[in-house]
Amino acid sequence: MSKNYRNIERRILRLLSGHKSPTHLTQIHAHFLRHDLHQSNQILAHFISICGGFNEIAYANRVFSQSQNPNIFLFNSMIKAHSLSGPFEQSLLLFSSLKNRRIVPDEYTFAPLLKSCSNLYDYRLGKCVIGEVLRRGFECFGSIRIGVVELYVCCERMDDAQKVFDEMPHTDVVVWNLMIRGFCKMGNVDLGLSLFRQMNDRSLVSWNTTISCLAQSGRDVEALELFQQMEEHGFEPDEVTVVTMLPVCSRLGAIDVGQMIHSYATSKADLVNTTMVGNSLIDFYCKSGNTERAYNIFQKMTCKSVVSWNTMILGFALNGKGELAIDLFMEMGQGDAKPNDVTLVAILTACVHSGLLEKGQEVFSSMAEKYEIEPKLEHFGCMVDLLGRGGCVEEAHSLIRSMPMQPNATLWGALLGACRTHGNLKLAEMAVNELISLEPSNSGNYVLLSNTLAEERRWEDVENVRRSMRGKNVKKAPGRSASG
Repeated sequence: MSKNYRNIERRILRLLSGHKSPTHLTQIHAHFLRHDLHQSNQILAHFISICGGFNEIAYANRVFSQSQNPNIFLFNSMIKAHSLSGPFEQSLLLFSSLKNRRIVPDEYTFAPLLKSCSNLYDYRLGKCVIGEVLRRGFECFGSIRIGVVELYVCCERMDDAQKVFDEMPHTDVVVWNLMIRGFCKMGNVDLGLSLFRQMNDRSLVSWNTTISCLAQSGRDVEALELFQQMEEHGFEPDEVTVVTMLPVCSRLGAIDVGQMIHSYATSKADLVNTTMVGNSLIDFYCKSGNTERAYNIFQKMTCKSVVSWNTMILGFALNGKGELAIDLFMEMGQGDAKPNDVTLVAILTACVHSGLLEKGQEVFSSMAEKYEIEPKLEHFGCMVDLLGRGGCVEEAHSLIRSMPMQPNATLWGALLGACRTHGNLKLAEMAVNELISLEPSNSGNYVLLSNTLAEERRWEDVENVRRSMRGKNVKKAPGRSASG
């Protein structure tokens, strides 16, 4: 290669190092094509790595396919790009192609291969890659060991992960985070928390992972305490922290902490302008009963997803503002966001909580034709509840009988409640018998039947229910009436 070509190649590599956006990729591509450097493996390897970072995997594939003599560096870049952006199987196919060309893999080949196996949750493929690693003597490299731990964690092989972790001479924050995530995923939150406490060098990911595990396990008080410790240690919340902590604040009624998180997010443009944070704030304020503030956030969102609309509609619904929910639903239909099955559950819930029987019937009857959504169990449940509350118990019963799927205990329970409220004891008895059929070991159902029969003064049948409970060895829960 001439000196001039080497200078051009260095200049293009500098351009690649200073890339700023996908648009610059096309400009740089044109530049090295013009200088006939489209077969430079060094340039192509850098170019493909950057394509992978921008998720421009199709572009990377086109450039790679034009290479006549790809070397290990170029293959490694392509394997890594697919391990990040998918399709993950392509990494393994590229590895097979590499071997068919008799190109010798190096220590940088295997970490992305293991990453692809982890993303696929494919333990069998991962073990094959580990076999190659052992045959070639690369098991001592830190990035490969981390890849092995991640594979075991993703495939829920925590004993294997622990063994590799314990044998690592140097464990960085990444592998600690993997182990914490793995134990929490398997339900061993205490062990995950213990590992977190042992860490000398924590990252924001360490805090977020542990807080999220506590929150998902219903340990909200501990999650809130750990969040406060995180702040005391000088870590600033990011999008993951905000989205994790706002529901925790809702469940604990920690309105002041939620408002503080909102204030912090507002001070960071990269946080407050994200759709996920906006959705979480809407949900937080709706669950706190402050629909006015939730709606204000909703209106200011520059990018609303269908989740944004659904959250706000449901927020109005659960706070008894059915008319506002319907107005927002109508507005949604005029925009780009297309209602989905969750939207229809939200609007039917609004009708239930606000007693809007006719509107609910109208929405439900038009689901398939107008919105191309076939009613699911949740939609039928809302309608049974709505009809029952409106006193239309026979119509609710007919709807249950017409369902294309098996009704569950929730539906029969809703019908039972409506029947007892509106004095239809005959239908109530039928509903409670259906409940017993679905949940034969639930003593509460027998108590409901006994109480329903007692209301009709059918004392002999009440005694039969008691005998049936004794015969089936069903124990009445303490504090429940069994009609005397």
